[in-house]
Amino acid sequence: MRVNSHQPHDRAEALFKKKQEQLREGQQAMAEYQAERHAVREKTARLRALRLARDAAIDQPEGSTGRTSPAPASPEAKAPPKAKRSQRARTRSAAQAA
Repeated sequence: MRVNSHQPHDRAEALFKKKQEQLREGQQAMAEYQAERHAVREKTARLRALRLARDAAIDQPEGSTGRTSPAPASPEAKAPPKAKRSQRARTRSAAQAA
């Protein structure tokens, strides 16, 4: 009977240890997640700074002290190219116009 009297205590202790292990693993996973998130933010900031420096160097030609803005695009450059119509469509529209 003694073996049975320790069984609930052993079960409770095993459950407690399991919960403690889950808590420790959860804390470790959160720390890893936050460290990774911090590293991604640092890398993004570094890459952004490099990109902005590159773009500034491209926008400012050598020997120029002022920033120059790119020339405005012409309306023809923004318009998509017209699709070519087939021979059948051209003859149909010509027949309708007549």
